[in-house]
Amino acid sequence: MPVRDLASKSAASSLTPNRGFWGMLHLDPVLLLLLLILVAGGLFVLYSGADQNIAVVKSQGVRLAIAFGVMLAFAQLDPAVYRRWAPWLYIAGLASLVAVLLVGVGAKGAQRWLALPGLPRFQPSEIMKLLVPMMAAWYLSRHYLPPRIRHLLVGFVIVLLPMGLIVQQPDLGTSLLVGSAGLFVIFFAGISWRLIGAFAVLVSVAAPLMWFFGMREYQKQRVLTLLDPQSDPLGAGWNIIQSKTAIGSGGVDGKGWLQGTQSHLEFLPESHTDFIVAVLAEEFGFVGILVLLAVYLMIILRCLYIAVSAQDSFSRLVAGALTMTFFIYIFVNIGMVSGILPVVGVPLPLISYGGTSSVTLLAAFGVLMSIHTHRRMISA
Repeated sequence: MPVRDLASKSAASSLTPNRGFWGMLHLDPVLLLLLLILVAGGLFVLYSGADQNIAVVKSQGVRLAIAFGVMLAFAQLDPAVYRRWAPWLYIAGLASLVAVLLVGVGAKGAQRWLALPGLPRFQPSEIMKLLVPMMAAWYLSRHYLPPRIRHLLVGFVIVLLPMGLIVQQPDLGTSLLVGSAGLFVIFFAGISWRLIGAFAVLVSVAAPLMWFFGMREYQKQRVLTLLDPQSDPLGAGWNIIQSKTAIGSGGVDGKGWLQGTQSHLEFLPESHTDFIVAVLAEEFGFVGILVLLAVYLMIILRCLYIAVSAQDSFSRLVAGALTMTFFIYIFVNIGMVSGILPVVGVPLPLISYGGTSSVTLLAAFGVLMSIHTHRRMISA
């Protein structure tokens, strides 16, 4: 039997939609303002990280404009539409991941893209960051919560299928983000601590097997480099050593905008993409990092508020999972740049140069705004 949601059919006649200017646009003004502040600051830092190449900033600006358009479009759809289409979109997403393995376009040793006639190439694994939590939420919200064991097992299958296909591309970073999005749905659905402990034990037992049989050589090298970057300072350890040097040299208030030496003298690799936070730390110091983290924190708190105030199980699970996935983006990027996590190629959300990740992230925020602005209010 499904859980009865607040906006049930029996009460539909006594409910009226939430109106107002922002309600008509289906945008949350608080969240929108925070995102605009983050994006504006990101372009400011990107100009320095890209060695003052204005063409890169303009290109990123165009991509972000498109991404905000996608966010606006996603915000217009009622959450019921996402719930109704979730299983079909999930199946289509799985089919696209299989197509990547069979006829996908490769680059730099990885096969992650599809190129359809008349369309620009795209990365299906990015779309799964939205579709996996929606599918998991669709399935679990159809049953009583907290879910029973058999429902949890189906939920894990929903998450693990796309993860396995993405790992084969290979793309470990995206696979972990997709998996975390789905697992957060399962966690928020009400899994017991006993099962969490059992899962932790299972992961601990499987870790050695993954090392010997599941990980590629370059992935093992990333872990070894994390443990001892000085073992190969001019090779595998170069990125993290230069990144930590840039972060440390910024001190409390930094060297000043455009005054960073590690990036502008080309010691710091990928300074406008994965390692852009090191540029920010060198030029704006500890204070700049605190400001960035404060903006991220306010965005996360606002999104958690949207999740808590959602009026049905599907919306709550999706909103909570998308919020925590955004947090994982931040944690993994800053963790790998500061040397506490292996380098897995996860960009700093809405700061690093890149179009696909920006579109996916802002599409997720569009879903969150849809959940918030399509709420019903009890009429007087």
